[in-house]
Amino acid sequence: MQIMTWETILFLITGTLTALLAGVFFGYSVSVNWALHRLKDSEYVRVMQEINEVIQNPFFLLTFLGPAVLLPILTFLYGNNTPDHPGSLRFYLLAASSVFYIAGPFGLTVAGNVPLNNKLANFNGKNSTEAEIAMARLEFEKPWNRLHTIRTVASVVSLILFFTAILLT
Repeated sequence: MQIMTWETILFLITGTLTALLAGVFFGYSVSVNWALHRLKDSEYVRVMQEINEVIQNPFFLLTFLGPAVLLPILTFLYGNNTPDHPGSLRFYLLAASSVFYIAGPFGLTVAGNVPLNNKLANFNGKNSTEAEIAMARLEFEKPWNRLHTIRTVASVVSLILFFTAILLT
């Protein structure tokens, strides 16, 4: 019986967290967003405010931050980019996976989705007219969904690159 190495454990944890996040983003894209789009403006704004508040929890935070930290660590530790193995395929695949993750799910969320979430969180729908609520939704929904689609694709690409690094090297 073979004992798991630290490398194997680190790859398992990183792959699991990356897959979970890609799954959350994909599932949200193909179900929650479609359902939200059907809501009236006031319902949409209220529900998105709730979702954006609830998503800030330790489970999501671990899943979201884990790959941003672990993918570069794996690239550095196990990419086999050493004098004996310069420019290994594993190194480039892990590096690309890291870049896609950090630029996409992590970077777009921090630089794009979170500021939109914060702006919507500060909007008071209870004391607003229907026109103001409709404007708040218009300013939020399309830009947020566009960013979400990009980060979803980037998270899936990151995951594919990660799997490829494991399977082909």
